[in-house]
Amino acid sequence: MENCKIDRPNVIYILADDMGYGDISAYNEQCAFTTPYLDELCRGGIRFTDAHAASAVCTPSRYSILTGRYNWRSRLKSSVIGGYAKPLIEKERKTVADLFRSQGYATAMIGKWHLGMEFAVHEDFIEAEDFEMSEGVDYQGKIKNSPIDYGFDYFFGISASLDMPPYVYIENDHFTKVPDRMSKNHGKQFWRNGPQAEDFVHEEVLDKLTGKVCDKIAEYKEQPFFLYFPMPAPHTPILPTEAFRGKSGTNAYGDFVLQCDAAVGQIMDQLKAAGVEERTIVIYTSDNGCSPSADYAELKAAGHNPSYVFRGTKADIYEGGHRIPLIVRWPQRIAGQQVKNQLVCLADLMATMAEYFQLALPDDMGEDSVSNLPLWITEEETEVRTDLIHQSIDGSLSIRKGRFKLEMCPGSGGWSEPIPGREPPGIPKFQLYDLAVDIGENENVIERNPEQARELKLLLKNYILKGRSTPGTPQRNNGEQIWDTIRWILEED
Repeated sequence: MENCKIDRPNVIYILADDMGYGDISAYNEQCAFTTPYLDELCRGGIRFTDAHAASAVCTPSRYSILTGRYNWRSRLKSSVIGGYAKPLIEKERKTVADLFRSQGYATAMIGKWHLGMEFAVHEDFIEAEDFEMSEGVDYQGKIKNSPIDYGFDYFFGISASLDMPPYVYIENDHFTKVPDRMSKNHGKQFWRNGPQAEDFVHEEVLDKLTGKVCDKIAEYKEQPFFLYFPMPAPHTPILPTEAFRGKSGTNAYGDFVLQCDAAVGQIMDQLKAAGVEERTIVIYTSDNGCSPSADYAELKAAGHNPSYVFRGTKADIYEGGHRIPLIVRWPQRIAGQQVKNQLVCLADLMATMAEYFQLALPDDMGEDSVSNLPLWITEEETEVRTDLIHQSIDGSLSIRKGRFKLEMCPGSGGWSEPIPGREPPGIPKFQLYDLAVDIGENENVIERNPEQARELKLLLKNYILKGRSTPGTPQRNNGEQIWDTIRWILEED
């Protein structure tokens, strides 16, 4: 890829962790609180209403954002990885950060990685189950395959979620401290037991990372830059600082959402102070829907629903699991006050920027990424995507084309009822919903529309076997075994 000769805007990609579609007041007329900075971001750009993460949980969603490839093509076929896990992104695979760097950008990632690294370890190291603490890490050794090995010039952040050890900051390819204590906390502010460094305070992590982002803006202001800021919030542990406690009028989760909103405001203020606001693309979104840990019952009693009108929560195959807010602001090219209803995916960043840079992606890069550039910089109302595949935490897939969505499981595939393995007897094996008339996914119409279901199933099968869903040379999926949750797709006609 050669250096681009066209204008190079800065790009800041802010990724909330477990924030629901209904948690931004511009998206939800019944939101129990107001998110002033995110609302202002909407007024200054485009608010997408049919945007989706590729997965309903953290790790796979992030894989798709950075690679432009559906997460289930990787070795990870369900669930997420922990803080001590090996790298998920394949060693030879290029990321969005590589794309930006090839065009002369400074690239930095600050925040939650959650895609695996290779820590220096002693002979007795064994990765613990259930994301718990693992013994045998050499906290003074060099870390291999950190974000700086995936296209980023600089990294500061944490290895995984804020409730997963180790609780030690990482800068580039080293831990910044050797942990000197054990961290223990349970209950609503849950995090797992694990080693903690003296300068790591869970309640301060969001503010510290936001400050680092602002520092990088000031440092990079004289050159084009790409900043990827995956926040650790409002994911558990739900820890709003004192300034935000009680501010939402709902519960601690609502307060934490407002703290995330304020972090966006802080970044926007820094862009203005650095004199680069007009030539910076700011993208704000979430990696998946809101988690049940937010306490939906408590929020409902306060008049708030993070999932808005959609069924389900984080982890689910239903819309509440993967339909997320997506805001794009670019003063130089995007008119404000826009609402776009076209189907888009977070995996689309790769192809969108490649088209802007007038680059043809190689066949092994961005296999499932579709350019959204026409929706960004023109008044076009045509669809850029004809279809989209989603995945739930148990590995179940769904495919959406037009108004219909086929779900390859009898229940949620996640944490909502019907829970996998506990579905009521006699219900259909799969689900088909007509989202044009049933956005809440209340009526399974698969028995009345067998041909529609068959068409979608065959399309999904084709995309799996081709190793891509976009035009190009067929590619290979990773993982030696066809995972049990979708084996039937390959066995049936």
